Amino acid sequence: MDSEGKILIIEDDKSIAMLERDYLEANGFEVFIAPDGTQGLHLLEEHKLSLVILDLMLPGIDGFELCRRIRKEHEIPIIIVSAKREDIDQIRGLGLGADDYVTKPFSPQQLVARVKAHIARYERLNAANNRSGMLSEIIIRDIKIDCAARKVWCRNTEIPLTNKEFELLVFLAGNPNVVFSKSDLFDKIWGANSFGETSTVTVHINRIRDKIELDTTKPEYIETVWGVGYRFRGQN
Repeated sequence: MDSEGKILIIEDDKSIAMLERDYLEANGFEVFIAPDGTQGLHLLEEHKLSLVILDLMLPGIDGFELCRRIRKEHEIPIIIVSAKREDIDQIRGLGLGADDYVTKPFSPQQLVARVKAHIARYERLNAANNRSGMLSEIIIRDIKIDCAARKVWCRNTEIPLTNKEFELLVFLAGNPNVVFSKSDLFDKIWGANSFGETSTVTVHINRIRDKIELDTTKPEYIETVWGVGYRFRGQN
């Protein structure tokens, strides 16, 4: 079976680590296990990993500090799996850069599903970022974006945009006809470990529409895909 990716489990409870490993390997993943944070950090440097599953109550370096260190150096998804059920622990873990928080006891099948979803999302955002990052100029109908000069024209009139508005517009226009959820856009433009809410994305989308759309109730460029997210409509 072809490997779907390499997963690092940092967990001091051997039985839980083996359970997670067995289900992940059955789904085609290559799995490494570290019983503490120090060994986990070594494995992170030795292997090109796709995702980290992280316990919080670890000997030595605790999971919160470990999450902070991993996120500082790596962009791969982090799923915290912990017996800590308090909201404050979940908020803290997500605030330090974790992508998901699963409480023990958990469904192994659900954990595998979350692993697959986070890896797919990470790969999709990376691919989209590479596409938009290679563009020096984007021209779609009456919109022209000079990525190097960070300038935008609409119907031959220069449009003033804030930094975040510009980055959001470039990302969407650089990946035309691709639907991105608000969470995807928030992670990409503001950063996965930023504090804030996905409603920030809606506010910025509305501001951009006010500046480039002739009729914001019938947007020509940035379309809402109800229940999913937003996409930039490409050439007709």
